[in-house]
Amino acid sequence: MRARKIIGIGFLLVSSTTPELARQSPSTLQTARPDSVDFSRVVFPITQLDLKPFGVSVTAGTGFCLDIDCRFVVTNYHVEMMAHPHKIHGQKILARYLATGPDDEDATVNRGRSGNLMTYTLRRDLAVYELRRGLSHYRGAGFSLDDLDIGQKVEIYAFPMYRGNPIRGLERFSGTYKGHTATGLLAFDYVFSSGKRLRPGASGGIIVNSDTHMIVGVLAAIGWQDESTALAVPVQPLSDLVRKVQPCLAQKLFRPSNEFIPPELGDLYPKIQAFRPEIALQHRPLEAIEVQQLRAKAQQLADGMTDFIAVQTFAWGKGHKPPAAEAAYEVRVLDGNQRFREYPNGKKELKDEPEPPTERSIGTGDGWAQMPQMIGTELGFKIYRAADREIEGKRIRVFQYEAGQEDGACRFKTINDFVLFVVSKIDSVGCYGEVWTDEDVNILRISLHLELRGKWKNYESVVTYGWLRDTQGNARLIPVTIAAQADYDNKTYWCRGQFMNYRVFASRVRVAAE
Repeated sequence: MRARKIIGIGFLLVSSTTPELARQSPSTLQTARPDSVDFSRVVFPITQLDLKPFGVSVTAGTGFCLDIDCRFVVTNYHVEMMAHPHKIHGQKILARYLATGPDDEDATVNRGRSGNLMTYTLRRDLAVYELRRGLSHYRGAGFSLDDLDIGQKVEIYAFPMYRGNPIRGLERFSGTYKGHTATGLLAFDYVFSSGKRLRPGASGGIIVNSDTHMIVGVLAAIGWQDESTALAVPVQPLSDLVRKVQPCLAQKLFRPSNEFIPPELGDLYPKIQAFRPEIALQHRPLEAIEVQQLRAKAQQLADGMTDFIAVQTFAWGKGHKPPAAEAAYEVRVLDGNQRFREYPNGKKELKDEPEPPTERSIGTGDGWAQMPQMIGTELGFKIYRAADREIEGKRIRVFQYEAGQEDGACRFKTINDFVLFVVSKIDSVGCYGEVWTDEDVNILRISLHLELRGKWKNYESVVTYGWLRDTQGNARLIPVTIAAQADYDNKTYWCRGQFMNYRVFASRVRVAAE
């Protein structure tokens, strides 16, 4: 028998470090990086061996850790296209995120030193690999988005491949910044190291500011006319790519934008004890102006969920173990209900939330879309304004809400799969949580706690929202992270994920005159 629990209104939070919902306070959140880094633990070779009819073909590049746990690895787009590795240091590659490709509007045909022709945009010559697990002996370094001054001293770290020597070692070259190229790359003059120069295999290495020890570029090429010139992709395109595919990670790695709430933060206050009169009031008391504003903004957010498509990732697991199953689906809301399609090549649309092939699991439900709707319209929620708090230098407005079982506002759905038949049950339960907003009452985070009375206990979920900006500078709130967890027989089951690759969809109607 497989038992699965889903909350009918449910929702969400992601923890990138531990499977369970973390409960960190803002003061304990660690984002700083050391001033000096051992770059031999940041950069490593990428090598792909392919059997050919007349021997073995070797494709070489360089990669480096994107994050502190080295679960994400960066290299060049052209390295990915030539090598297309299946593993990095023994860890399976789960996903590949490309910043460019032949379909780019400004892509050009580029010839490599070996004569290969590839079409892509030079200033976005980047690829990011997501690994099954982080590389234990490696760690990430800091990034800088600041403009460089002409003459700024830098170091270049890479693994060139030299003829006659199959063993590649990390090489360090000193250089100075001399400006941008017409194609948007950074140009550096560099000095040969012990007579060695940059050679093929170095692509994907890093350029490091000598003063701050921060990464300022990703090595992409050397000058055709002058081999003492190194060309690099700036950090900004890397930041743009990571913000698109891993928005929470981008918030930690690059200059904070204050547009995302760190998903690992817990509630700021304990459950509020609301006054409930023994005799029902004849007239519902008028809500405070601030609560009315919150309900209006929540309804706007809910309305904005009906015309976009995103890719939602799922990771299901138990306790502190790695995920037992992972998946990604294209998701959208249609007629008020979620619809799923396997990503990236799914054809069939699914009405039900995906579930893993495990004996017992918990799902996130559609709370990312439904919770704003309920905050906006569910009169069973009693909402109160709490004291403001400051998180990472940003003032946050905090609202608390609660509803009793008799209000019928929150429900918990149990599905028991007996193979030959399925039994489901929906129970009304008490619930409470917090809503965090910015100073304009735009919703940034919603948490939910269910007061369960069966075998399942301690249900928690959190959704975080952030700003999506288009090329014209228009902004809209969209879901960013999602997670849920609950206890069963003293074991914690969890589901977490995030949203990425957002696209707005719409239908147009033309009325023709007779």
